[in-house]
Amino acid sequence: MSKHISTSLDSNVLTIKLDRPNKLNSVIEPMAQQLQEGLQKAATDDEIRCVLISGNGKAFCAGQDLPEVVDKGEGYQLGETVRKSYNPIIKAIRHLEKPVVCAVNGTAAGAGANLAFACDIVLASKEAIFVQSFSKIGLIPDSGGTFFLPRLVGLQRANAMYLLDEKISPKKAEEIGLIYKAVDPDNLMDQAQAICQKLASMPTRGFGLYKRAINQSLSNNLDEHLELEADLQTEAGETHDYHEGVQAFLEKRKPDFKGK
Repeated sequence: MSKHISTSLDSNVLTIKLDRPNKLNSVIEPMAQQLQEGLQKAATDDEIRCVLISGNGKAFCAGQDLPEVVDKGEGYQLGETVRKSYNPIIKAIRHLEKPVVCAVNGTAAGAGANLAFACDIVLASKEAIFVQSFSKIGLIPDSGGTFFLPRLVGLQRANAMYLLDEKISPKKAEEIGLIYKAVDPDNLMDQAQAICQKLASMPTRGFGLYKRAINQSLSNNLDEHLELEADLQTEAGETHDYHEGVQAFLEKRKPDFKGK
């Protein structure tokens, strides 16, 4: 099977790059499966304490490779591809109890844009562009688009992005809270790697519990969430990194976190 992503592990950071540059990193089923496998490895490998997702070439991800689904034949339903290719990726990013950083190196369209928005910290090249693209062909935003977009930028802005096919520059995306930061293209990967190295040296278990709390905040009421925070704080207080952090504070030294 051809490789449609490339991976490397360095200093506890797993870098995953979408690697169909001649197709603007548009997604086909084997590529989606390989990305799912990369995220599964991150979940089970204790050496990995942070994940960086980016793309090779001039685009980050142009979304679904349309010829693949057009050629499926009679009886095929688009929801099959959503369930098989995209939903597992979004769930893996959100349920991975380690930070996921996204470096958007170029155009992020459709599911490609929504993949980025599911990540924990998103940086984008100032030469990138974000666009939903779905309305042009009569589809709805998938890959969490109708879930994350209104929560990130509000209903009106999300409506405009979809209904009007509004293109969002990285500078605008930063201003409206869609991404963390827009950076010069030449510095994108350096800044993303610096953030990942910082995160990989910090208390990974605490980060995982934080992500669990954030995920559940999207459905909990206040009373439920306050109780969850107490439960997770108890769990955090039993980690090696909590005890190391407190001891380092008392001893006025830099903590040596193990991610445990």
